[in-house]
Amino acid sequence: MQKTPRGMRLHIGIFGRRNAGKSSILNKLTKQDISIVSEIAGTTTDPVEKAMELLPLGPVLFVDTAGIDDEGSLGEMRIQKTKKIFDRVDVSIIVCDNPDWGSFEQGLYEEFKSRNIPVIAVFNKIDLYPDTLCHCKEGKKPDLAIYSIKTLGLEPVLVSAKENIGIKELKEKIINSAPEEFLNAPSIASDLVPAGEIAILVVPIDLEAPKGRLILPQVQTIRDLLDNDSMVMVVKERELKEALDRLKKPPALVITDSQAFLKVSADVPKEIKLTSFSILFARFKGELNEFVKGALTIDKLKTGDKILICESCTHHAIGDDIGRVKIPRWLTQYVGGKLEFEHYAGHDFPENIKDYKLIIHCGACMTNRREILSRIMKANETGIPITNYGLTIAYSLGIFERALEPFPMAKLIYEEANSN
Repeated sequence: MQKTPRGMRLHIGIFGRRNAGKSSILNKLTKQDISIVSEIAGTTTDPVEKAMELLPLGPVLFVDTAGIDDEGSLGEMRIQKTKKIFDRVDVSIIVCDNPDWGSFEQGLYEEFKSRNIPVIAVFNKIDLYPDTLCHCKEGKKPDLAIYSIKTLGLEPVLVSAKENIGIKELKEKIINSAPEEFLNAPSIASDLVPAGEIAILVVPIDLEAPKGRLILPQVQTIRDLLDNDSMVMVVKERELKEALDRLKKPPALVITDSQAFLKVSADVPKEIKLTSFSILFARFKGELNEFVKGALTIDKLKTGDKILICESCTHHAIGDDIGRVKIPRWLTQYVGGKLEFEHYAGHDFPENIKDYKLIIHCGACMTNRREILSRIMKANETGIPITNYGLTIAYSLGIFERALEPFPMAKLIYEEANSN
């Protein structure tokens, strides 16, 4: 309960061929035996994750992966599991069995560079290749592997996981490689509620709410506001009107669960800005403006169109589940015809998305921003619009413009689309 959620951590992926020493490096970085280490190639089958604090950077998540050169039908399945991690990592570590930087490593490098993901090259097992260490430290003519990656602008970290050499230098490299977009990620709501002002959070307690707890987006929003010295009032939807009447000064913002949008919109005076947790997370975990553009295509949907609905978590769906029941119902009513819905959960995402007319993503509280940005990138490359739960609900219920009031640029996109 006290740990930083994985979706808020810097994701660091460790990649390379079988038996390059990826798992040994993870164990040294974390100072724990997280991954099984063996001389047998292909020991790591599924990705292995370890959360820890890497000071002064803060909370991180290491992900050890199977060899990118695995073989056979099972090996191909392991490779596909490894490739899924590409979508989630903020920093990539490519490990090669020194001094062998070949086509597999080069392919990984090109993949990460195409995604603007920082790359750290690691030459492992330098205890077996002492000449490499001499070449780098004494300025002698480097071997071919070192020369080839230096032409890519990479300065290799020389490591021996067995002898614990270079681990400190690798940690420093990771800290210095954290991308600016992670370090300067958007706030959730604190920039919308000045210090000393109040935000009212409308939190329905429905059957899917965890007993004794608030859901993660609500908790994170409260913390974000408190860190900014903003004041927070939390109410259920039926208490909202009375709470507003008791305040001597109007709140700077009302934030509601998207499912209560209609009632909350009716109870909140027009001069008070209103949005939802899901829309805040569209900005925090993805790109709000891209999601707004995606929502605007709802008007183009017609009977028979396929819609992809993605959830970052897996949960037990109740009878009136938001992603499986309510959103399909509201969209069907809006379009006026039967639509076809397909659902994916967790880190699963279809390889081929060209047949969908719209992708609708959840608030993504359980995954990291990089994974959502990867999905937006794939949607853009394929020309398929993508949006999220809160924006879809607001649009289909006719309160889209009001829900965008706190976000001037997003509202401008809507107004320009309406004027055309």
